[in-house]
Amino acid sequence: MSPQAPPIALTIAGSDSGGGAGIQADLKTFHARGVHGLSVIAAITSQNTRGVTAVHSVPLKHIHSQIAAVFDDFPIAAVKTGMLGSAAITRLVAKEMRARKPAWLVVDPVMIATSGARLLDTDAVQAMVDELIPLADVLTPNLPEAEALLGRKLRTAQDYDQAGEALLALGARSVLLKGGHADGHEVVDRYYDDRGVMELRHPRMPIEGHGTGCTLASAVTAELAKGHAPRSAVRRAVAYVHRALSRSYRPGGGAAHVLKH
Repeated sequence: MSPQAPPIALTIAGSDSGGGAGIQADLKTFHARGVHGLSVIAAITSQNTRGVTAVHSVPLKHIHSQIAAVFDDFPIAAVKTGMLGSAAITRLVAKEMRARKPAWLVVDPVMIATSGARLLDTDAVQAMVDELIPLADVLTPNLPEAEALLGRKLRTAQDYDQAGEALLALGARSVLLKGGHADGHEVVDRYYDDRGVMELRHPRMPIEGHGTGCTLASAVTAELAKGHAPRSAVRRAVAYVHRALSRSYRPGGGAAHVLKH
């Protein structure tokens, strides 16, 4: 008798040639969390631990064919979107998700790399707000991404709570506002849904992490695929990323640490 197949999750995102973020981080996370990972590559980046040197968007017809191939064959339990790069790709992915209706959709609105390189066209932000975010079961912005989505600065805990409410008002069923970019000795991730806010706190580590946002969103996706409710999935994912970051290492010449899955 063959072993029972694990749950299946799909990531639609960009490739990181340095192996620390993007599709590569997503697939490593899926594997570490006991989920079979599928991928649709929306963009190809040339990057390493020092930064991003080039970005190439995959043609729409090839993104569409990848999505069709995986949905036609696999019982996909959850989907995560990451770096999409352009408004046209964002609209295509939203159209496919509306048509295919995955049980869970996690939207990580990747816009800017840790190095500061822009990974999402300016006009794509509106496409994300109008078409993709309203489909999200969990939206996972960091603070700069939340600021870009809402068009205002976020500085205080009150600002964060107001941002959580505003992001829910865009149509997402829940929001995980990642707190890594805030100041302080603690990192406070805030999860907002129709039950209110849930705070998850852990000590800040004195390192520059690479791929933490991708890993957190894909860990949430994996836990949803395994059958956990969103709040439980978020708690498990945050704990997993904290452990992976505590074991991180520097594989290249840059300061960026890659998580050990």
